[in-house]
This record gives sequence, C-alpha cells and structure tokens, in this order.
Amino acid sequence: MISRRLSLLAVLLACADGASAADLTLPSDAQLTVERATDLDSFEAPVAGFLDGTVPSQTLEGAVTRRAWRIGTGGLTPLQVMAPLRDQIEALGYDIVFECSNIACGGFDFRFGIEVLPGPNMYVNIGSYRYLTAFKGPRSDPSEALTVLTSVTAASAYVQTIHTSTEVVARPPAPAETPSATPTPPDRPTEASDPETGLLQRGFVVLRDLDFDTGTTALGPGPFASLERLAELLQAQSALRIALVGHTDTVGGLAPNIALSRARARAVRTRLIDQYGIDPDRLEAEGMGYLAPIASNQTAEGRDQNRRVEAILLNTE
Repeated sequence: MISRRLSLLAVLLACADGASAADLTLPSDAQLTVERATDLDSFEAPVAGFLDGTVPSQTLEGAVTRRAWRIGTGGLTPLQVMAPLRDQIEALGYDIVFECSNIACGGFDFRFGIEVLPGPNMYVNIGSYRYLTAFKGPRSDPSEALTVLTSVTAASAYVQTIHTSTEVVARPPAPAETPSATPTPPDRPTEASDPETGLLQRGFVVLRDLDFDTGTTALGPGPFASLERLAELLQAQSALRIALVGHTDTVGGLAPNIALSRARARAVRTRLIDQYGIDPDRLEAEGMGYLAPIASNQTAEGRDQNRRVEAILLNTE
C-alpha cells in the first residue's frame, strides 16, 4: 500500500506542469495555505542539525518567498513526500547541502530553532518530519537557496518551502499594507472540547478552557471539558502519544516565560496521569514561552489567545 501511495505521488508530480525554482510541483490535491513574498528580506538557511544549543545556519539576503501546502493524502511518510520534491530540486540545478529526518535533525529543538510558518497554515509533527536545504551556485555565496520541510499526520501531509534569490537590487520598502489588504489565514482549530478532531485530523488541539492563576503554574480544580475529552481519546486509543506544549504572551523575559509555560504543560501532564490514569510514557511536556504566538501581543485579546496549552500528536502507531 505504501509503495502504491509513493507511486501515485510520483505520477502526480510527473504529469503536472514544470516548476520554477520557487514553485515546485506538488500533487493535485495539495492546497496552498499561505504565500508570503518579500522583495528584500533575510533568511537563516539551516546547514546542519541542532548542535550545542542552536541550529547552524547560513544567512542569506534577497527576495524571499515562503509557501506552505496541505496534502489531503494520509498514511505517507515524510520521505515519501520529500523524495519527488528532492528530484525536482536536483533537476533544477540545485546542490543538496543538508538533509535530515526528525531524530537526526534534533527533534523538538530543531523544529523550534528554524523558521516555520504559523499554524494552521503549516503543521509539524515533532515525531515525523524531514528537512532539506539546497543551494544553487557556490556554497559560500549561492545565487539561490531553497529549503523544504515535510511533515505528516495520519490524515494528511504538510509541505513548506522557503526560496531565496540573492541576486536582487535593494529597493525602497513598499508602503505598509492596510489591514483590509492582509489576507485572512484559515481559522485555527480552537475547539477545546473536540481533541479527537484536532489531534487526528490536524495533529494538534488547543486546550482552551484550562484555568491558571495569573503568573502561576497551578492548574485550577476543573473539571475542564478539553482535558476530559483528551483523556477519553487517550484511554480509547492506547497507542497515541502526545506532547503538551505551553505558551505565554510577551509580558516578561524569554527565560522566565519558557520556564512558566513548561511548568504549566507539566501541570496538565500531571493531571492526566493522576486523575485519568494515563501512562506517563505517553505524555511529554515542554514550554515555548512567547516564541510561537497565534495572535498579536499588542492587544489584550491577542495576549489572552497566546496564553495557552496545546496537545500535539507525536505518533499514531
């Protein structure tokens, strides 16, 4: 079955029109979720996996195009999605300078040390992703760079590309866009009471109804509908593993916010273990502080949305 899926993916790619360097050909059921093109920008292109607390990268300046797609085909591996794209990239004259899978990349640390378009436009399954960096021209001074990130869930696959052309002439910045000209991204799933839909179809769910006292890590007594539904799902499907990830707003420094968000995620993990009997080995807990916002921190409403705990599906095996 897997080989048939891979063959189908390759056929879809081969039958489609040719692609430019910044516009690879994806399967016919791939839906473009976001596109951001900037005439003059900088991009940190990863050239190695997570090492000594950072992701080694090469800074490139030029015209940068960022895109993401969702592919409605389940049961694929990150390599099955990546392989046909890699063939196209090499056919376009690029040299692959770096490629890794989730564990070799550095897992959680690599994922959050690189640039990833915000959800729900792009989703990265921490336990199932692959990354590639390719340069055209000398590695020390490439004329173009292209990075590809692929990730999969049980129901779908995601692809992100970031293309940089360094052979551009600096120009004055364009006038700021008016709010009405800014495209509205697809709604992020925030239904706290429906983790089954969020986890199994999107790969993550926001546990919206959790209650923490301001500036503390103490989880309120509940009951919380989101946690009860999540526990029911974990009890019904004993193979599922999840990561609980805490997030904060931008009030305060990064280090204390990461510590606070991690402690809140651990409090949720403890509640699932103690109250619902979930096996501790199936639950991880981490904190991102204010590094992954889903709304503007310039308003009270946005800060409230950014203070959250998410459950992220790690595997379906």
